[in-house]
Parts: sequence; structure tokens; C-alpha cells
Amino acid sequence: MSILQEFKTFAVKGNMIDMAVGIIIGAAFGKIVSSLVGDVIMPPLGIIIGGVDFSDLAVTLKAAEGEAPAVLLAYGKFIQTIIDFVIIAFAIFMGIKVINKLKREEEAAPAAPPAPTKDQELLSEIRDLLRAQQNK
Repeated sequence: MSILQEFKTFAVKGNMIDMAVGIIIGAAFGKIVSSLVGDVIMPPLGIIIGGVDFSDLAVTLKAAEGEAPAVLLAYGKFIQTIIDFVIIAFAIFMGIKVINKLKREEEAAPAAPPAPTKDQELLSEIRDLLRAQQNK
């Protein structure tokens, strides 16, 4: 089997396509959550904590000299990334919790009782006929 044929077999497998779809959806979901964090959650949180913008916090390790830019230790961006991660992880946790709850409700829904077998139907009819004869 040639390398080209092996690659074709690998690339066309269902698992590979499912994984690609998952990655694309995951990237889109990441953009949604990033927007939620950056545009919806962080502005009010910034007001609550006194308008602090973590991304601007840094320590200058070496001042700018001529054309060379300053060397900064941007620990604020790191703090901001940690906050983003915690919020994203919590959002994913809540989403999975809702999905698991829906699955449990679906599994807990009682199944319809099985229909009586032909023998059971005949026995029920016989029983009903015998009761009707006894009541006469």
C-alpha cells in the first residue's frame, strides 16, 4: 500500500472527520467564550474591583534605549489569562452539568410498559368471560 493510499484511508475515516468538526466547533466556542469574558464579564468585574485593568500591570526589566523597546515582565497579562481560564472553565463546567442533567432526565424517563403477549390477552379474555358468567 502506497503512502498516498494510506493517507487517504487515514484522512477519510469517520473519526478523523468527527475530530475535525469538533476542533472547528471548539474554536468557534472558544471565540464565543472569549467574547463573553472580555466584553460582558470583565467590564463589570473591573468596575467592582476599582477599574483595575490587569493587562497593563508590568515591571520594566530594562528601559527603552534608542530604537530598542523596553523589556517588560507583563505579569498583568498573565493574571488576566488566569482569570479568563477560570471563567471559561466554569462556563464549560456549567454547560456540561446542564447536558448531564438532561441526559439523566432522559434516562430516568420510564419506558412504556411492554404490550401484553398474545397469551396474556387470551387469558385476560377468558378471565373476563368467567367473571361475566359468575355474575349472572
